[in-house]
Amino acid sequence: MERFASAMWKGGLKDGKGVVSSASGALSNAAYGFTTRFENAKGTNPEELVAAAHAGCFSMALSGELGKLGFTPDSIETKAKLNFDKTDAGWTVTSIHLDVVGKVPKADAATFTKAAEAAKKGCPISRLLNPSPTRFAVSGSSERGRGLRGPRGGPRDTRRTRARPSRRASCS
Repeated sequence: MERFASAMWKGGLKDGKGVVSSASGALSNAAYGFTTRFENAKGTNPEELVAAAHAGCFSMALSGELGKLGFTPDSIETKAKLNFDKTDAGWTVTSIHLDVVGKVPKADAATFTKAAEAAKKGCPISRLLNPSPTRFAVSGSSERGRGLRGPRGGPRDTRRTRARPSRRASCS
């Protein structure tokens, strides 16, 4: 299976402009440039597209792993936070952190964790990016949206909580 995308860039680094497109048409001449990449101007950039691809791929992989265990999620929402920093070697993607919230009827925390760990290993984009070192944490979230939070609003380990219908996993 092959997938195709293209980019066209015209001009210099700072004054130039580009567009990206995908063969499927999902992206059609989406504009990008120096300001969308380095100055947070409105528009897309390559790093945002990588983060979106990782979030989408991981959500599907997690759904597949839950299915192997006999569970069908009502929903899985994955948010990817990609850090793009200037290093001695130049601009570098230094990390990608995934925050996953899944509503999975009848699944307990251990089942969700097992599926998320397998998804992390099986997601093709995760394997492509091969984030290292990898940190993985799981915390619960209620159906009403009141999440279980730890110190300073951070995630709390669900091993100290009872199973909840929704699950949250973070990996980076």
